[in-house]
Amino acid sequence: MSALDRLAQELREEGGLLAEALVEPAQARLDLDALATRTGAGARAAAAPGEYGLVLAAVREGYLLHYGDGLGTIVQPTERDLGLLGGDRLYALGLARLAALGDLDAVSELADLISLCAQAHAGAAGDDAGARALADAAWQAAARAIGDGATPALARAKERARAGEVDAANALRDAAEVPDLP
Repeated sequence: MSALDRLAQELREEGGLLAEALVEPAQARLDLDALATRTGAGARAAAAPGEYGLVLAAVREGYLLHYGDGLGTIVQPTERDLGLLGGDRLYALGLARLAALGDLDAVSELADLISLCAQAHAGAAGDDAGARALADAAWQAAARAIGDGATPALARAKERARAGEVDAANALRDAAEVPDLP
């Protein structure tokens, strides 16, 4: 069962407004299942790959509700305010699941991801494509870091993103793809 399917199942079982807003998965810009699989395949996530995938799915859906015009991949509420509240709920779900696993380093990586995405969109100044590119790169880097652990290259790339450097998205993507060598 995919990470999105598991998330939808959990939301249905929980009931409430988010369950009522569930739809069949929309076409996603980033392949969430690929990101979730990548995270779950990491050495740190090996003990509970499905849980790590669910965490990533919940937080990604929350991100989309915040920054995707209030519409997620599987949660599409009819009111924008419900989307924002639902996004907060999904962020909290993901963070709580990681905390329950006792993986405080991954909680820190997830908090960095949420912060970097918020910064990318806040500083977009009409450059939605640039904000999405930076946020997508942050997602790719976070998927690796949550599953495998952070590297010095990722720490440097995140600092470049926080400083607003032009090539920060490339640095984040590079940190996600290439292991840091001594």
